[in-house]
Amino acid sequence: MKFTAYERTLQGTGASRRLRNAAKVPGIVYGAGTPKMIELDHNALFFALKKEAFHSSILEMELAGQTQKVLLRDFQMHAWKPIVMHIDFQRVDETTKLRKKVPLHFTGEENSVAVKTDKCLVSHVRLDLEIECLAAALPEFVTIDLSGLVKGTSLHASDLKLPEGIKAVKHGTQNPVIVAVTVPKIEEEAAPVTVVTAPEKGKAKPKKTEKQNQK
Repeated sequence: MKFTAYERTLQGTGASRRLRNAAKVPGIVYGAGTPKMIELDHNALFFALKKEAFHSSILEMELAGQTQKVLLRDFQMHAWKPIVMHIDFQRVDETTKLRKKVPLHFTGEENSVAVKTDKCLVSHVRLDLEIECLAAALPEFVTIDLSGLVKGTSLHASDLKLPEGIKAVKHGTQNPVIVAVTVPKIEEEAAPVTVVTAPEKGKAKPKKTEKQNQK
């Protein structure tokens, strides 16, 4: 993806406020050289941030007539307004080693034994994964094939088959669950209930006849 940035000379809270009032976003680009203060068009940036690729792929930034490869590193939004307050980019080249969270796309779930035969429920516990790779190998997303799922199993980070040159980042001994398979609960049929009707109260007993009294 390509976008245009402009050099920014003024710094400070007042300068940033004036930029935002002019529908601009203050930012910075750093790495592989001197950090450079930049500004971007707010509306173009706001809609670019809605695209998945803008967060997880190498971007081409045009700045002062030159195109640089950068990676989105951070951005801040207003507490309650749909306004981008600040944005950070990192310059990269093909040999830069990166750690970056990328989205997970799942396929084949409906063809798995767990879903097709055993009617299990599949929960996507994690929707992204932190990976380590060279900038040249950074994928926009990672596709996970779920066609091999069976009842009573879970898919952990260590079970994922990642493309060559890409590995999941491990934090200590953690091995987070990516996908969980659960068996749906079947409601037991209610047993038939026998209703016993009590005799009606207040119903007068039949009076004895005169002949019955004489006996």
